Amino acid sequence: MTNKDFFLALDALEQEKGISKEYFMEALQAALATAYKRNFDIVKPVEVELKPEKYSISIYAYQTVVSEVTDPDSEISLADAKLVKKSIKLGDKLKEELSPKEFGRIAAGTAKQVITQRLREKEKNSAYGEFENKVDTLITGVVNRIDAGTVYIEFPSSNIEGIMMEYDQIAGEKYNVGDRLKVYVKKLRETAYGVQAMVSRSNAGFVKKLFELEVPEIQDGVVEIVNIVREVGYRTKIAIRSKDPNVDALGACVGAKGVRVNAIVFELGGEKIDIIVWSEDPFEYIARSLSPAKVISVEIDEITKSARVVVPDDKLSLAIGKSGQNVRLAAKLTCWKIDVKSESKASEEANIEVSHTDVDDIGGIFGGTEDINLD
Repeated sequence: MTNKDFFLALDALEQEKGISKEYFMEALQAALATAYKRNFDIVKPVEVELKPEKYSISIYAYQTVVSEVTDPDSEISLADAKLVKKSIKLGDKLKEELSPKEFGRIAAGTAKQVITQRLREKEKNSAYGEFENKVDTLITGVVNRIDAGTVYIEFPSSNIEGIMMEYDQIAGEKYNVGDRLKVYVKKLRETAYGVQAMVSRSNAGFVKKLFELEVPEIQDGVVEIVNIVREVGYRTKIAIRSKDPNVDALGACVGAKGVRVNAIVFELGGEKIDIIVWSEDPFEYIARSLSPAKVISVEIDEITKSARVVVPDDKLSLAIGKSGQNVRLAAKLTCWKIDVKSESKASEEANIEVSHTDVDDIGGIFGGTEDINLD
């Protein structure tokens, strides 16, 4: 390849890829200098100058002019430098042009490597920039392949591949190549193969974005999602509130005849959703969080951030949920420790407490309980 061909190739890249040749030239100069030193065993520093307007490539070995030489390979004294070039000053570089005939082949190979690397970097940066604003959003893609449980997803008009690990999938869902899927973009990661989007259908953010998609009042900011917790494939609890007293937050999320929430439930494969209206009153908020169970009373301890909730006997299993799921999600939603008791159990414990109180009163009167026979 002649020097002219080399620069014409850079011009063609600029037109085809829309990447200026200056983007390649700095890296090319450094790479060519390194290749020259390595292949010709040069100890002096080497500098490469690319001049596209003249189609020229110049290679120089140089030494920096200093007042006191500490490294003879890279430095030269002012007195010695002036023997070669009278006008030279401290800090200048004394250059010696090099032009070995054998360097053409090495230069061509080095240039190819650098250009390929720079193109990959540009594509990676472009892809990252293109997808950066899609993090924390929903996007629809097509299942491209499935390998060892990991689902790989293609997105229209994008070179970025979506990766959905097994823990990011909804339990029980089956995926097939060609399926169209809504997924939540958690984050981007850079790999040796390019930028990948880590996506999920199990993340609580997936349900949150579905509500934003289905409920215009949430999109407009009139209804706010305060918190959302989820046990994938089983139940989600979402706390909402209205910023406008004239807007019913619950009604907005449920929709006419349940059309909005049903669309979300369908997308989640039948996962149950409890929509809780947030309250600044912890008694009320905790009681609502145990939906669908009805609550008789709530006692709270502000210091330990714990609550004791009493429910009807026939609602105890509903309040606790299968394997404790309902009360566990309620605790996560409200950020309170919740202990659920049936009405009969609470009454029994209250009677025991009353009995203990009577004993304590007797002890108080007599100055202690150690001499009292309670048999």
